[in-house]
Amino acid sequence: MELLRQIDGYCERLGPEYWAEPLNAVTNAAFVVVALWMWRRSAGVPMARALSVILGLIGVGSYLFHTHAQVWSAIADVAPIAAFILLYIFTINRDVWGMRTGWALGATALFFPYAAATIPLFQYVPVLGVSAGYLPVPVLILIYAVLLRRGAPDLARGFVIGALILFVSLTARSVDGMLCAQIPMGTHFLWHILNGIMLGWMIEVYRRYVSSIAGRNQVVSDT
Repeated sequence: MELLRQIDGYCERLGPEYWAEPLNAVTNAAFVVVALWMWRRSAGVPMARALSVILGLIGVGSYLFHTHAQVWSAIADVAPIAAFILLYIFTINRDVWGMRTGWALGATALFFPYAAATIPLFQYVPVLGVSAGYLPVPVLILIYAVLLRRGAPDLARGFVIGALILFVSLTARSVDGMLCAQIPMGTHFLWHILNGIMLGWMIEVYRRYVSSIAGRNQVVSDT
C-alpha cells in the first residue's frame, strides 16, 4: 500500500527501524518546547496562540516521519508546516495590512500560484535547489519586509531576521545528503532546531506588533 511505503532520504537513516534516526527524531522537541514557550507569551493574542498550537503539531508530525519514515508520516510532517505558512500569511494580511477576512483569504490563496511559479526556478539554485519546495517562504517573508519597512519598521526588521534564520536552516537541510561521508549523522537535525527557533521568532514578531498596536490604542483612548 502506497501510504506504508518506506522513505529513506537522510544520512542518519540506515534501516527501517523505529529509532533509525534518533537525532532527527529527538530534535523535534525543539518545536514543542518553543511552542509551549510561545503559548505562554501569547496570552491575549488568539492568532499567536493558534500558530503556537500548529508549531507544536509540526514537531509531532516531524517526529512521526523520522521514526516511521513512511508516506503517511511524511504527510503528517508537511501538513502542519503548510497550515502554519497559510495561517501566518492570512494573519499578516488581516491584522497588519488591515484586509477584511474575505480579501485576506483571497490574498493568502495567491501563495499557491506563487509557489507553483517559483519552485521550478528555485530548483536551479546551487545547494539550496534540493529544498526548492521551501524557498518560496523566505523569499516571500523578505518581500513582505520590504513592503512593510515604512509602515511597520520593527515588524519588517523581524521578518528579515526570520528569513535569514530560515535560509541558514534550509542550508542545513540541503547539505544533509552531500555530507553523509563526512558527517554520518547528517545535518538535518539542525533544520529542526533552527526551524523551531525561526517559527517561534515569527510568532513573537507578530505578537509584539499586535501588543504594540493595542498599547498605542489604549494610550489614545486614555487621553
